[in-house]
Amino acid sequence: MSKQKPTIPKGTRDFGPDKMVKRNHLLNIIKSTFRKYGFLPLETPSMENLSVLTGKYGEEGDQLLFKVLNSGDYLKKVDLPLENLSSNELTPNIAEKGLRYDLTVPFARYVVMNRNEILFPFRRYQIQPVWRADRPQKGRYREFVQCDADVVGTNSLICEAEIIMMLNEILQELNIDGYSIALNSRKILIGIAQYLGHPGLESSLSVVIDKIDKIGESGVYQELLRNGFSDDAIEKLKPLLKLEGTNEFKLEQLQTSLKGIEVAESGLREITEILTMVKAMNGNVGTVNFDPSLARGLSYYTGAIFEVKMLDGSIGSISGGGRYDDLTGIFGLPDVSGVGISLGVDRIYDVLETRNLFPGKPSDTTQVMLVNFGEESLTVALEVLALLRNSGISSELYPDMAKLKKQLNYANNHNIGYVILIGSEEMKANKLTLKDMRTGEQKVLTKEEVIKQIK
Repeated sequence: MSKQKPTIPKGTRDFGPDKMVKRNHLLNIIKSTFRKYGFLPLETPSMENLSVLTGKYGEEGDQLLFKVLNSGDYLKKVDLPLENLSSNELTPNIAEKGLRYDLTVPFARYVVMNRNEILFPFRRYQIQPVWRADRPQKGRYREFVQCDADVVGTNSLICEAEIIMMLNEILQELNIDGYSIALNSRKILIGIAQYLGHPGLESSLSVVIDKIDKIGESGVYQELLRNGFSDDAIEKLKPLLKLEGTNEFKLEQLQTSLKGIEVAESGLREITEILTMVKAMNGNVGTVNFDPSLARGLSYYTGAIFEVKMLDGSIGSISGGGRYDDLTGIFGLPDVSGVGISLGVDRIYDVLETRNLFPGKPSDTTQVMLVNFGEESLTVALEVLALLRNSGISSELYPDMAKLKKQLNYANNHNIGYVILIGSEEMKANKLTLKDMRTGEQKVLTKEEVIKQIK
């Protein structure tokens, strides 16, 4: 049998212990913030039925779903001429399941299936991987972890204001600055479509405007023309997408331009109210940018929408979300409004890594290592090891009786802060030598003193 070089699929990655320590630091801050705001943990399966996933992300989103082939001889039951079938026609016959594309649609499915047990309003956070059959590139992966926090069962704009509070708190706790929380409303986009003279085309408008960072303003205008928008509509749209100034100024300008369009006026009032509530909670509105060009391509958003971007443009959006009123209605439970946010762990990780913002000494590495001097001291070493662990100290015993230099190098390379040496002198005195690997200082201490020093 020929040897095969091991590989992993494009757009996926391994995470070694050094990276996992950093990822856990990031996730712990996100989790603790979610919990502080009253969100409860939830997990759903990696696979969902394709009937649950399709039609929820727009046409482009549906194309990025990873399908899972039916088990067994999946072609056996296909009673159709395969040579004449397109891939779209064949897929429903050979695949009933798909990997989840995001965490919001599975959450909506969960809410509907468990509506009799859930107490509304229901606040949940969920941290799990998702999969998208996208073209891999910098900051864009086929498998990545999302962190979602959603509230369902209430229309209150307090939830939107709290999302802004949480985003600021998480990013400040991670020492990330130079970011902007873009804020808009789908209601405003619906109103803009009416203002442009193309009512009902707000979905096309949103999908195209969402590409503005990729294809630029001129690209957006050309694609809108191809989607049925008139030249006059494009000219009316241009000043709206180029609005600059304070949030208050931009809101006033749009209130003038969209006056009399009820849905747009409702959206503008909501944005104003959200910002007022953030101020009332002593939140930082300086990071919030009301952006009428923000569209969020996903088709299920109906109200306020959010996106967090780095001001230096070094990476794509690191967070996004919004209000959705109709998502559970698709599954037979109408009139359950929800709002949520999703944080892209991988992109936030990349920001922290490139800016060198991770802590120098991770908290979940081993705190102390016992040097292995062989059978003579092994019994005492094992007793000390158990004592340390029972005291809540992360510790390990080097498993082999190797040269001292090799064992100390191991401790250094793993960022272990302390080393304990138990030689014949220590055994006679019933004491331990504690070596601080950062300073090189050594002390002969009792077991109790060692525990106190490390703690």
